[in-house]
Amino acid sequence: MSAATAVRFAAEHRDHGTALPKPQGRPAGQFGKLAPHREFLLEIVQAEPDITLKELAAALSETHGVDVQLSSLHRALERAGLSYKKGLIAAERDRPALRQARHDWIMRRQPRMLQEPHRLVFIDETAVKTNLTRLRGRAPVGERLYGTAPFGKWGTQTFIAGLTQDALIAPWVIKGAMNGPAFDTYIKTQLAPALDLGTVVILDNLSTHKSPRAAEALRKRGCWFLFLPAYSPDLNPIEMAFSKLKAHLRRVGVRTFDALFEALGVICDIV
Repeated sequence: MSAATAVRFAAEHRDHGTALPKPQGRPAGQFGKLAPHREFLLEIVQAEPDITLKELAAALSETHGVDVQLSSLHRALERAGLSYKKGLIAAERDRPALRQARHDWIMRRQPRMLQEPHRLVFIDETAVKTNLTRLRGRAPVGERLYGTAPFGKWGTQTFIAGLTQDALIAPWVIKGAMNGPAFDTYIKTQLAPALDLGTVVILDNLSTHKSPRAAEALRKRGCWFLFLPAYSPDLNPIEMAFSKLKAHLRRVGVRTFDALFEALGVICDIV
């Protein structure tokens, strides 16, 4: 430590009772050189959340005559707590009847479900393929990272299972897409035998699921279906389990049906 630094520390301690170093860098939330245009930028993003950095830079240049690097805009928005992301939801949710159905489900049914979670089983199906792979990775700057995946012959299967409060139950795989006969067979031979008396099976209201034969198979076990509001996959927690399943399949990069079935078995034991 130099003599000058020691003198500054001593003066700081004498004047303020501490010699802690001062905060480094720019405080969170500040826009740096873009600070005069903070409100303008945030108003645009609020009005058009999916605007690109190029479009935002063009708006700033056209309105205020300020040219800015896209990287500077990106950092400024990050400091404001804004990240770049987007998910899609069905526009049909804006219909009054559907809004009411979702409201009733969330405000009335869900509180009752929380009182008896052991009676609930959520089911759904998802496509699983032999060409799944991670979409991104790391490579030296200026170099592209290449992975491998089948571009020609690859297969799609449908995975269906039930989610209880403890585990995935009755996992089943069929070739191709789910249809009425396959769904009836699944309920009768796989799911129903795994259910306790009084279990409520919750699922989306696809026409394939509204099968009298499947409903009868449940009734014989003392169970029944309860259908979610339309266009509401977000109300089915099994979607989170399927997300974990897909991430595992991308990680291991299965390329054969045997490997696919083995990987599905592993993830069912984990979830």
